[in-house]
Amino acid sequence: MSIREQLQGKLGFGTAPLGNMYRDIPPAEAIATVDAAWDQGIRFFDTAPLYGAGLAEIRLGEALARRPRDEYVLSTKIGRVILDELEDPLARDMGEKGGLFEFGLKNKIVNDYSADATLRSIDASLQRLKTDRLDIVWVHDVAQDFFGDEWLAQYEIARTGAFRVLDRLRDEGVIKGWGLGVNRVEPLELTLDLDEPKPDAFLLAGRYTLLDHERALQRLMPAAAAQHVDIVVGGPYSSGILAGGTHFEYAKAPPAIIEKVARLTALATRHGISIKAAALQFALAHPAVASVIPGASRPERLLEDQAALRQAVPAAFWQELREQGLVSALAPLPGA
Repeated sequence: MSIREQLQGKLGFGTAPLGNMYRDIPPAEAIATVDAAWDQGIRFFDTAPLYGAGLAEIRLGEALARRPRDEYVLSTKIGRVILDELEDPLARDMGEKGGLFEFGLKNKIVNDYSADATLRSIDASLQRLKTDRLDIVWVHDVAQDFFGDEWLAQYEIARTGAFRVLDRLRDEGVIKGWGLGVNRVEPLELTLDLDEPKPDAFLLAGRYTLLDHERALQRLMPAAAAQHVDIVVGGPYSSGILAGGTHFEYAKAPPAIIEKVARLTALATRHGISIKAAALQFALAHPAVASVIPGASRPERLLEDQAALRQAVPAAFWQELREQGLVSALAPLPGA
């Protein structure tokens, strides 16, 4: 069964906010948010050890423990091992994402894409998630935004370590699929060029959105579609700026982005739709995209996401979006 078939619907739930991203979320609110996702029919949940140093996995595991395991798809990530010793979250070297989880747990996070660390990371995630199996495992952030000039060296460790372990686990039926979960297109393009091992899907965050899609359209999306490697779009709201927030790329949005969002919002308002509807439906219009997984830290956000997915967007909106040059001429649009 392909990743696309496993995802049981087009909308998933990205749990990075449950790791106290940006703010200290009360435990009850975090659990209520997962419950709201379930009540809205969402059955694909994505998490990672990095999110609050294990906090998001712990909260997701607690919320899903009451749910039948065969009724949902669960994905997490490897590449970061969470230790028992403590550290100052603000002192962590997280590349361009410094301080992102300052309100999370204080456990030390170690980057390690080796074969041994991959297996240890999976075992630890299973414990935090209170489950006996994972469906999809992503190799997390092996890219420029976290490692700068060292990213290719880290990628090579992952290629000879994590990639091969995950490929074997899939072939043995331990997991249903694997791929990379990154914020850049280059590692994905590199992986598609490999003879082996072969991933099943990619989780691409922030690079196929209304605000940023040109680079992905050039080579990645056509190559992924040709090789039947499904794309899961993470961060469809570009870190929140397309959902009424002020962040873009996990930082305060620059003036040029604020101006473009204002134009998009004005256009959406004129056609009587929400900017969220435009963002979600744009991402899902590409044939390579299997699912989109916005994050949420409040229950009401999940209701907004489902409403946005169902909202009827007039063809005239998409036509005007193209005419104003707000999307690439190469981007497939809904209904086209």
